[in-house]
Amino acid sequence: MSVSAFRRSRPGRPVGRRFLFEWLGVACAGIAVVLLSVVGHWTLSADHLVYDRFLAARERPVSPDIVIVEIDNESVAALGRWPWPRSVHAQLVDCLAKAGVAAVVYDVLFTEPSPDDARLGAALRERPSYLPVLLSPANEADNGHREVEKPVAPLAEVAAGLGHINLEVDNDGIVRSVAMFEGDARQRWPQLMVPVWRAVRAGALVLPDLAGASSAATTAADARLTRTSEPDSEARFLLPFNANTHAYRKVSFSQVLEGRVPPDVLRGRVALVGVTASGLFDRFATPLSGTLGPLPGVYIHALTLDTLLSGTAIEPASPIAVVLASLLPLALLLHAFLVYSPLRTLLLLPLLALLSLAGSAVLLYYARIWLPPVPAIVALALVYPLWSWRRLEMTMAYLRKELRQLADEPYLLPEAPTPPREFGGDVLAQQMALMAQAAQRLQDMRRFVWDSLDSVPEPLVVADLRGVVLIANHAARAYFSDLNVSAAEGRGMPEVFGDLALVKPIDPNPEALALAHAHWPAPLDPARGEFAQLMERGVEVRARDGSDYLLRYASCTNAQGQAVGWIAGLVDVTALHDAERQREHALRLLSHDMRSPQASIVALVETERERGTLTAGPVREVMDRIERYARRSLTLADDFVQLARAESQQYALEPTSLTELAIDASDEVWPQASAKHIQIETASDGEQMGWINADRSLMTRALVNILNNAVKYSPPETRIVCSIAVADGQAPRVICSIRDEGYGIPLEDQAKLFQPFRRFHAGQRPEVSGAGLGMAFVKTVVTRHGGEIHVESAPDQGTTVTMSLPALDTAA
Repeated sequence: MSVSAFRRSRPGRPVGRRFLFEWLGVACAGIAVVLLSVVGHWTLSADHLVYDRFLAARERPVSPDIVIVEIDNESVAALGRWPWPRSVHAQLVDCLAKAGVAAVVYDVLFTEPSPDDARLGAALRERPSYLPVLLSPANEADNGHREVEKPVAPLAEVAAGLGHINLEVDNDGIVRSVAMFEGDARQRWPQLMVPVWRAVRAGALVLPDLAGASSAATTAADARLTRTSEPDSEARFLLPFNANTHAYRKVSFSQVLEGRVPPDVLRGRVALVGVTASGLFDRFATPLSGTLGPLPGVYIHALTLDTLLSGTAIEPASPIAVVLASLLPLALLLHAFLVYSPLRTLLLLPLLALLSLAGSAVLLYYARIWLPPVPAIVALALVYPLWSWRRLEMTMAYLRKELRQLADEPYLLPEAPTPPREFGGDVLAQQMALMAQAAQRLQDMRRFVWDSLDSVPEPLVVADLRGVVLIANHAARAYFSDLNVSAAEGRGMPEVFGDLALVKPIDPNPEALALAHAHWPAPLDPARGEFAQLMERGVEVRARDGSDYLLRYASCTNAQGQAVGWIAGLVDVTALHDAERQREHALRLLSHDMRSPQASIVALVETERERGTLTAGPVREVMDRIERYARRSLTLADDFVQLARAESQQYALEPTSLTELAIDASDEVWPQASAKHIQIETASDGEQMGWINADRSLMTRALVNILNNAVKYSPPETRIVCSIAVADGQAPRVICSIRDEGYGIPLEDQAKLFQPFRRFHAGQRPEVSGAGLGMAFVKTVVTRHGGEIHVESAPDQGTTVTMSLPALDTAA
């Protein structure tokens, strides 16, 4: 097999290796996209957009324990321009204390001194009050140092807690999170709502609607927030904005002062005082600004307190968790590339994207964890077209290579002329043209194979590895029709050939004969490997109509040498058997009917000689010549019959010692050798008996023929040596060499030594009789025993005839 043919016989290896490399490259690209999206914040804006949409799709009730006291337009109109004197705030705090509020939280800075600070401080002392501090931005020149301005001393001293009111916006200008702690290396300040939350958790503040609520979920949320409050951590969490964020209970600053707010609205609540009047409050964009508009800071602080009290803070997932979660759908898609078709992979792509969105929503709504789904979706959206491109390119390259090789191979069948194309088209069109040509050639080859099978006169069937018939040619269909058997396709070969009776196997081995007769019809099943060798050599079977057939199985292999099925052939040997019977009849005629007259002539001559009627003279000479010719006819008939039987009859093989056969042959030839004073010696290599599997009578006759020739063509007073040796090796052989000291054979005649009716030395040795069939008999017997024979000779230097026969496994 040539190198190119060998490479084409294994197309899966290089293609599979490139497929794996392409797949690994696409996988690495997808992993890189995920890492850059998470660590490099490539998809941060899209993550924010999905987060905002998730928040807008879900509502949750607000806490009734929080009341916002608004410094609104009505209050500014009633009390005058802002800012108001501290005495006005003192009056508000007194009214709130008289209404029984649980705590007062001011979202108003009191960092500048005022004559009414003592009056306001006295009012704040009546109820737990919480005031904000002014925390400046970090000073990068001073290692991030931040300046803090506390409320004036009379107010700071009476406040139950201080905290910052900073709200940081994301890169798109929207507030989504809040830091529980801010500061620098020297000091950290809690968010203003944190002291209130701690007071509620410690029991210092008792809120009516929170007191009876189950605290299992809130306790877990508190533990999570506490766990993130490390010394240098901001403990930032996401606020659960929703459509009800602006729905907290609100009262006007002026209405509280005028006593128009029922005490039940304020009793036991946390009152957050903040500015909401037009042009005065700090407006913040939130995830719901599209529907609610910008929100005042006091609303966001109210949501912060509500989130802390209810334990609904949303925790951002860690980058490692986001990467791992994003790699999961990517891994599923990459796995689908290996096992699914392109259509199924395409359908799987949106399903994985929807599952990523759904998983993120479930974690957000029920586990309060924000896991961005966009990195996974982006990786899926980029990997699929990348893989499709690479797979298409790889497929195109493979098809281009294979189709070119197919087009370059010589096509043995005649092709119809094709009109030339005016425009070759692009690369894809050219590949399609090559594919069409290959398909046409394949169809032509299929048609040729099918026509070839149908034209075979013998029945042929093709089956798969299980023995189920796939194809039956025309002769097979006609054969089964004559036997009234339905269509063979789809049936097992044991069922199709089950009516055939075994005659004998082609293998002359007695073990094969016993195996076939003991298990018939089991050998008809090609799936049974123990009978494969028997059926490949063939068996003779007989049909119900008395016809004889040779049934053989042959294994079918593909281009890679893998077994794919079987071909069974039936050859009608009825006429051959008839010819064999006629041949046996002719042999019997030669051996009996033609020999009998010749034997009678010889017997008559001998009788007349014994009676003394043959006196010297012409009559005696004629009778001697008649006897000689009759004996020659007998010898010729015997030799011809022996040669025919050696060629046709079945051998009875048995373990036999070649040394013993050589001794028996020497004893049989001894009278002729003794008459010429020729010594015959038989020698073996040590104690080797030269065991072979042979037909004793035929092999003995072959040795007798060789020794007879040695005696005939050797002068008197010479020696003939017969030596036996065993040649060891992978296949041991028994070597028998018969060497004489006779007249020798010229080199040009040695090639014709084993041809029938060839005689040598007829002119030089007319006294030696023979028909020229002895060595042809020897050649036939040795060959049918699986052996080889050759001769070495030279004129007047003797002749050596060497036989090499397969040695018998003595251990077996």
